[in-house]
Parts: sequence; structure tokens; C-alpha cells
Amino acid sequence: MNKRTRPPSHPGRILKELYLMPLGMTNTKLAETLGVSRKAISQIINGRKSITPEMALRFSRAFSNTTPESWLNLQRNYDLWHTARETHSWENVQPISLALA
Repeated sequence: MNKRTRPPSHPGRILKELYLMPLGMTNTKLAETLGVSRKAISQIINGRKSITPEMALRFSRAFSNTTPESWLNLQRNYDLWHTARETHSWENVQPISLALA
């Protein structure tokens, strides 16, 4: 497990700071472009909703210098970091030894 101490940014923050702000684009305009509700975009930007595979496809299509995998990796890194710190029962799982015959 990575020992990173600083939490990764939520993908919504990256969306806002690296894409929307430089373009001067509003949540409403992005929602219209993507064919989703403004509420869905607002929830992602405010860190209350995760990036789904479908949304990752939409973002990668709208922002052609990105891939669906890059959006999903941002979400995965964010989720893993927070889950590893919020739960601890997974630390009790013992490794399974596979004996090759």
C-alpha cells in the first residue's frame, strides 16, 4: 500500500481547476455539452459524486486530450486513499499462500 500522506484531489476539483476555469466554462454549459444534468456536474465538482465509467467516456470525448482511463484512475486513486484511512478491517486479512503443484 502506498504511504502517500497527502490525499489525492477529487477528480471534480481537477475538472474544475484544469478544464472549466481555464476555458471559462460554467457547470451548466458543460452539462449541456455532455448531455447530463447540471446537478450531476455540480455534484462531481463539489466532490459529492464519483466519476462513473459513462461519465469518464463523456469527459474524454469532450476534453480530447484525456482518456476514460485517466478519469477513472483519478477516481480510483481518490477512493483507495480515503477508504484505506477510513476503514481498517482490511488490515486483518492474511495473505493467501498458493502452493504450486
